[in-house]
Amino acid sequence: MRKIIHIDMDAFYASIEQRDNADYRGKPLAVGYAGPRGVVAAASYEARRYGVRSAMASKTALRKCPHLIFVPTRFDVYRSVSRQIMSIFHEYTDLVEPLSLDEAFLDVTENFMNISSATQIAQEIKQKIFETTGLTASAGVSFNKLLAKIASDQNKPNGLFVVKPKTAEKFIETLKVEQFFGVGKVTARRMHELGIYTGWDLKQRSEQELIGVFGKAGHIYYLNARAIDDRPVESERIRKSISSETTFDRDIDNVDELAVELDTVAKDAFEDIAKKRFSGRTITLKIKYADFKIITRSKTFSMPVSDYEMFYKTGFDLLKTVDLTPKVRLIGLGLKNNEDEINWSNAVQLRINFKDKDEVE
Repeated sequence: MRKIIHIDMDAFYASIEQRDNADYRGKPLAVGYAGPRGVVAAASYEARRYGVRSAMASKTALRKCPHLIFVPTRFDVYRSVSRQIMSIFHEYTDLVEPLSLDEAFLDVTENFMNISSATQIAQEIKQKIFETTGLTASAGVSFNKLLAKIASDQNKPNGLFVVKPKTAEKFIETLKVEQFFGVGKVTARRMHELGIYTGWDLKQRSEQELIGVFGKAGHIYYLNARAIDDRPVESERIRKSISSETTFDRDIDNVDELAVELDTVAKDAFEDIAKKRFSGRTITLKIKYADFKIITRSKTFSMPVSDYEMFYKTGFDLLKTVDLTPKVRLIGLGLKNNEDEINWSNAVQLRINFKDKDEVE
């Protein structure tokens, strides 16, 4: 049986800003851009008490907390601190799977320190992170990735939670479906429509029924409701891109209509970018024509893209360079952090339903 630890830094970007500037400590703070199209990249715990969350529109955040302090992103600093944290992980094992700058899985079944207790290792790592960076982290410990990730969120901030094999299924049964890895707002809403609100509710449904409703993901939900997750920790797996795309119910050749749909996919992608604290410099627009021909247009910046306004405007500028003589059936927008192509197969697929020619539902 594996021994898996999931480490998640507490309000990483915001905590670094409060660490480095005494005037920000104890105050509601958001990292991001406060302009009309701005998005919160991270929020301090003081800000979260007002309902401010990462990926929230800045204007919404300011309505919830009028005295919210906005500070710009400093990705060079965040990456530097992330390297310190990852270095600590590698003192114990080479089986480290980063999910973002501030979050990773560790397989410590066998470890360099020959420590039999994964809980002890998690405690030591949390202490070393604090001593090295002045920041706190939360840890989840269990025998698979699903449970370890959920556990790390149980006692935030600066928490530690252990899910043992004997209690795993009962623990899963008490969870809301929104807490399951891979269950987003749309899937959760569909589950609610079916009367599925908790892990226990999910466990009552057959595998065949879940696959019939959710496709291949239904098989995963069936296993997860039983605390089963056989995925190994993939060493040094780093996310290279985030994107979103949508297919229209009718083909479009009007740039103004496409700009509206671009805004939809851009917001969806940037919400994911902010949530996962993803850093990238290249914005790529994807167009699929009615004849299924696909083209892409990209622009690379010298610094990471850190606000929604830049993300959308760049996408729109790229859209204006595209020939719309053949009508468009799909539009997508993504951000990548190296020279590899964006993996559009992982893009979130949105569906736009047209009520009539001029009205979008």
